[in-house]
Amino acid sequence: MSTTTTDTGAAPAEGSPRGPKGLGALGWARWAWRVLTSMRTALILLFLLAVGAIPGSILPQNVVSVDEVNIYFRENPELAPWLDRFHLFDVFSSPWYAAIYLLLFVSLAGCVFPRALVHARAVRSRPVRTPRNLGRMPYSARFTTGASPEAVLEQARGVLKGYRVERYGDSVSAETGYLREAGNVLFHLALLGLLVALAAGSFFGYRGNMLVVEEDGFANTLPSYDAIYPGHWTDMDSIAPFTIHLDDFEAGFIEEGDLRGQAASYVADLTYTEEPGGPEMTHRLEVNHPLSVSGVQVYLLGHGYAPEFVVRNGDGDVVFDQAVPFLYRDTMSFVSDGVVKVPDTGAGDDAQLGFVGVFLPTAAQTPDGELTSSFPGATEPRVTLEGYTGDLGMVDPQSVYQLRTEGMESLGESPVLAAGDVWELPDGAGSIEFAGYKEYVSLQANRDGARLPALLTAATAVGGLLLTLFIRPRRVWVRAARGEDGRTRVELAGLGKTEVAGNNAEFHEITTELAARLRNESDDNPQNPSDTRSDR
Repeated sequence: MSTTTTDTGAAPAEGSPRGPKGLGALGWARWAWRVLTSMRTALILLFLLAVGAIPGSILPQNVVSVDEVNIYFRENPELAPWLDRFHLFDVFSSPWYAAIYLLLFVSLAGCVFPRALVHARAVRSRPVRTPRNLGRMPYSARFTTGASPEAVLEQARGVLKGYRVERYGDSVSAETGYLREAGNVLFHLALLGLLVALAAGSFFGYRGNMLVVEEDGFANTLPSYDAIYPGHWTDMDSIAPFTIHLDDFEAGFIEEGDLRGQAASYVADLTYTEEPGGPEMTHRLEVNHPLSVSGVQVYLLGHGYAPEFVVRNGDGDVVFDQAVPFLYRDTMSFVSDGVVKVPDTGAGDDAQLGFVGVFLPTAAQTPDGELTSSFPGATEPRVTLEGYTGDLGMVDPQSVYQLRTEGMESLGESPVLAAGDVWELPDGAGSIEFAGYKEYVSLQANRDGARLPALLTAATAVGGLLLTLFIRPRRVWVRAARGEDGRTRVELAGLGKTEVAGNNAEFHEITTELAARLRNESDDNPQNPSDTRSDR
């Protein structure tokens, strides 16, 4: 007996096919595209987009209120810088959120457009051929009639109104419900349109925040904004030149019960013009009732207190007289912090004055004897100050809500000041009077030319979703053949492509109506539909 040996270490003969290699760059690119454009990936990205938006709804955002972000930094000096490193105070303009947004757009586009083409081909194609064994369908019925097979199929066409019917030999095949998949495609295309509209609004629009004190105004120019966020392709040289004047602001709070101290209403009375020298118009600005002027929506975001101070130098001359916005610590007490800077006292830079103040709308004492505010409304307004003299360092950029006390000499703390009280500064440095208070509002101007397209695409998405939910694709087959006894055997079957098994009431109605029509047409009545099978 001979033995065959194989030399597994021998080199392959020249010209023989080589073994399989890796996918290569093109193969990996195709694989990555298939993964990215799969519906599973689109759902994951949509979920990540929703999860990524959570910090934007929990944490204060610069695009909404810089003041709120500053308060968060002051209250969380260790945590806030770390959150800022991950752009959590600018979530919706952060690189990581933009990456998720872009990947979702590509994923939806790569998934929806091929699906739309497939559906377009399906709409143009003929209904499927009649199966050989209709008795295997979820619903089937059989009966005999004296009418001819041609008459049966002709009557079947009349019964199947709303269906697209095709003749195949001794049977007809009917199908309906194409709008369900059309609604599905329309829904996803509308989502793409919504993403495009939102992106267009971000690129071509702008958002700006400003703080306006009562009896003061605002002109829609770049220097007037406290913070401005223009789109990448926004022409800020051509923004609408409207003006706004805050005539009065009134905040209402609940005074009794468990909800005492919570806001009841914010109302700001405005006078505005669409252009310099134009006619003056009035508007009552409330939460969710913005002012629309020259294509810009102005929203009321918040409010606060601006105590009024009058500062005199050592010679008794008034060197400062204005209201200073203070930032509140919380909305239940509205205890507010602020800084008063007096850069010109008439005695040189080394004699500049600065004050760190606390405003108490309704002053009260805690059991420990500390001052606080028992109500957010200003019923017992009080102010406490801590004074400094020296160089304010105004040469360097600095926040209007912070006072750099390095190198300045402390003047001590003031007594609790009521409206009209004066604190005489030590060493003849002058005096500061708490003259009263005004209120201020935080406003946001938002120009977004894609608001209407975004609304239309959102409405289209809802319409597509309704079609998907309420349209039911169905198929019906009717076969008619002459039997040995000369009568026509009629067989009908139905298939619901989406509903649960056993929901065959519509197919039974079709069978009953067809039998009734054949009964009226033939001389002898057809036998009652028999041998009916359904998965009920």
